Amino acid sequence: MSALTGILYAALIAYLGGWYTGYWSGNFALLLFILTAVTLAYWLAERFHFAPARQRAAASLTEADAQRRAALAAQGIARVDGDVASARESVLRQPWWLDWTAGLFPVILIVFLLRSFLFEPFKIPSGSMVPTLLVGDLILVNKFHYGVRLPVINKKIISNNEVQRGDVMVFRYPEDTSLDFIKRVAAIPGDEVAYLNQKVYINGKPAELQPQGDYYDEDSLAYRPRFLEKLGAKDHQILVDPKRQPLFRADRRDGPFPYQDHCKYSPEGVTCKVPAGHYFMLGDNRDNSRDSRFWGFVPDENIVGKAFFVWMNFGNLKRIGGFN
Repeated sequence: MSALTGILYAALIAYLGGWYTGYWSGNFALLLFILTAVTLAYWLAERFHFAPARQRAAASLTEADAQRRAALAAQGIARVDGDVASARESVLRQPWWLDWTAGLFPVILIVFLLRSFLFEPFKIPSGSMVPTLLVGDLILVNKFHYGVRLPVINKKIISNNEVQRGDVMVFRYPEDTSLDFIKRVAAIPGDEVAYLNQKVYINGKPAELQPQGDYYDEDSLAYRPRFLEKLGAKDHQILVDPKRQPLFRADRRDGPFPYQDHCKYSPEGVTCKVPAGHYFMLGDNRDNSRDSRFWGFVPDENIVGKAFFVWMNFGNLKRIGGFN
């Protein structure tokens, strides 16, 4: 068993090493599920086989020592060498390969349950959500806000809150579901959403905008116009760059993507009818975000959860707290 455990740990290290160096894409949910299953198997084996076997061996050792001492006492020998307590402790000691598998099962199980059904941490890797979220923000995502989903296959089994316009949502990137993206929900199923001349229109009505002065964008090292926008019940900040307005054309190279025929492109922007069970996502850093304007709609089965809290930013502790 020690050799088998060593092989399993070597495979785990190789997998993590290849993932870290970019040789392949990792699936943390699947990895955590496999680790939980493997450590559970070791834990069950330890509880119902290995631990009882060690206890029986320790009991036999104690009984044999007692019989030896009784036999020597019958011969008039009262003083007997040997420390059975130390030997018994050695017999009962859990071997390293069980300590590093069965011993880790409770911790891995707790992490698996918390991450799968309650909260999951994410790190913001890009500036597409500036100024709401900055590069390096460590955020928490509520996994049950939109319903309970089975881990790995992400199938919803219990419904909860409906997705609302203005929610900041983490989802599996439609073009590569091994990647998680974070954007803001601009439109929900049945909406007609338009992004024209750097403004959002929902069902023909422009989203409310209030100028908030300039914002220093560290990515572009320049000041950018900042606005307070209202897509849902709460306001949120966005950035635009008049010099970087994306040009959309009917013969654009992006796509094809599912339901692309629901969208119409022009030099002014894009207009889409959101299909059932799908959502139209935008980054708050509107001219530095590759989002639904380029790759289409997010299906409901790709939803991971609702982002709601920055729990750490090692470069700026003032970032800790909730956000809209």
